[in-house]
Amino acid sequence: MRIFIVIALLFSLCYAKVYYAKVEPYEVRDISSNISGLVVSADETMIGKVLSSKAYIEIDCEVDEKELKLTREKLMYIKNSLEINEAVLVNLEDSLAKKRDNYRKIEPLKFKSSVEKDREFYDLITSENLYLNTKKEIQNLKVQISDLRLKEVQLERSIKDKKLVAEGFVLYELLVKPGQVVGMAAPLAKVADVSKALLSIYLDESDALDAKKMIIYIEGEKTPYKVSRLLNIADSKNISKYMAQIVIDSPKLFSKLVKVELRNE
Repeated sequence: MRIFIVIALLFSLCYAKVYYAKVEPYEVRDISSNISGLVVSADETMIGKVLSSKAYIEIDCEVDEKELKLTREKLMYIKNSLEINEAVLVNLEDSLAKKRDNYRKIEPLKFKSSVEKDREFYDLITSENLYLNTKKEIQNLKVQISDLRLKEVQLERSIKDKKLVAEGFVLYELLVKPGQVVGMAAPLAKVADVSKALLSIYLDESDALDAKKMIIYIEGEKTPYKVSRLLNIADSKNISKYMAQIVIDSPKLFSKLVKVELRNE
C-alpha cells in the first residue's frame, strides 16, 4: 500500500509545473503632477511607511486659496443681486399688467386726446423695456453664477491636486524636494499597495490552458490560492509565454524570489 502511495506521489510530482516569481506589491503607482507650481513640502521621513490622510507632498496653493475665497464672496454677492432682480421683476410684471390694461381701456375713448393716449403708450413701452432689461439682467447674472461655480470647482480641484494624499499606500519613492518647481506631468513619487502581494509567472501554451484549475504550491506548501489573472495573448518579451498572476496575502518582506508549483491534484 505504501509503495502505491509513493508511486502516486511521484506521478503527481512529475506533472507539477514549477516556476519562480518575485513577490511584488499588489500595485505600484507612478504619481505625476496635474498642475505646475513650487513644492513647499515633501516628507522624506515617510519613505517606506504607510501613508495617512495627511499630504506627503504639498505644492504651493496660497494664491489658489485666496482666489477661491474671493470667488465664493463674489458668488454670494451675485446671488443676492439675482434675488433682488427677481423680486423687482415680479413687481414690474404686476405694474406692466396694469398699464397694459389701462391703455386698452383708454385707447378707444374719444374724449381722450391723442397726446394723453401717446403719453400712456410711451409709458407702457418704457415699462415693457424696463421689464425686458430686468429679465436680461437676470439671465446675465445666472450666466455669471454658472461661470463662478465652474471656477470654484476648478480652484477646489487645483488645491486638492496640490496636496497629494495616498492613504493606506506605502511611500515607495520620493522624486521631488522642497523648493523645486514642477510642471505638468512631472514625476513626483511612487506609492505601493502592500495590502496584498502579486506573483507573476509565464506559462507555456499547454500549461496556460488549465492554469486556473491547478492547485498552487508556494515553497513546497499547498495554498488556497488560484491563478487570479491569465492573459490569453502571448507576452511581448517572453515570447510564446502567457502571463499568469496570483494574488496572495501580504508577506513581511517583498521582492524575494519564491518557488511556485502548479499541480493537477
